Amino acid sequence: MTGMLNRLETYYDTVPRSAARAEEFGPLTLFVREGAGWPYYARPALGHGGEVSVAEVERVRSRQRELGVPEAFEWVAETTPGLRAAVEKSGLVVHEHPLMVLEGGGATPAPPEGVTVRMVGADDPALPSAAAAPYAAFGVAPSPDAAAQLADRIAAGLTRLAAALDADGTALSAGQHQPVGTVSEVVGVGTLPAARRRGLGLAVTAALIADARARGVETVFLTATDATVARLYARLGFRTIATALIAEPAS
Repeated sequence: MTGMLNRLETYYDTVPRSAARAEEFGPLTLFVREGAGWPYYARPALGHGGEVSVAEVERVRSRQRELGVPEAFEWVAETTPGLRAAVEKSGLVVHEHPLMVLEGGGATPAPPEGVTVRMVGADDPALPSAAAAPYAAFGVAPSPDAAAQLADRIAAGLTRLAAALDADGTALSAGQHQPVGTVSEVVGVGTLPAARRRGLGLAVTAALIADARARGVETVFLTATDATVARLYARLGFRTIATALIAEPAS
C-alpha cells in the first residue's frame, strides 16, 4: 500500500504544475494558478511525511490571503499524518473523503435508452454543455471561459472528457480524467439534477476508465464525496485505500 500512496503523492505534486506555479514553504507547497482557471491549494511537499507546525501552516495561509486565493489545503491522512493537527489549530475545518483506487479493468454498465456515452474532443459541439454539466450538478455557474479552457487542456493532452448525451447531443452528465504518465485521476463527475438516479455518472466514469486503460494508464483513482458515493464507485471496481483530507475556512 505504501508504494501505491507514494505513486499518488508523485501524481499530486505533478498534475497542478501544468497550470500553476509552485511556491515552497518548507514542508508545504502552495500551488498558485497561472492565468484563468481552477484555483489551487497547498499540500505537503513531495516526500515530506513528518510533522508540520502551526506556524508553517499560518505562513501559507498568510500568502494565500495576500494572493487573494482560497485558504485551502489538500493531502492524504495516511501519508502525512502530522499535518491535520496543525491545520485544525490554525482554525481551518477538515473534511474527510474516501480515496479509492480501481482494481481490475472496471465494469462497463450500459447507459439508459436514448443516452449516448462517449469521449468529447476539443472541437466537439457537445463540449460547451459537457463543460457546464458538472458545475450545474453542484449548483455552481461556470466561468464564461470554462469551455475554452477545457478545450485547451484537451488539445494539450492534459485532460480527457467524457459525457452522457441525450438525443439532442446535450450533456446530461460529464466528467474528466487527468493523465500523467501511467497514473490518472477521475475528477469532476457530475449529473444534472433532473437526470440523476439513472446511472449516468457511473456510465461516464466507466467511459473514462476505458479511455485511460486504452492510453496505457495503469493506476486510476478518485476521491469520493462520502461513503455513500464510495459504495456506488465500488460497483465499478474501486476500493478505498486511504482518506483524502480537504481543509478550508469554516463557512
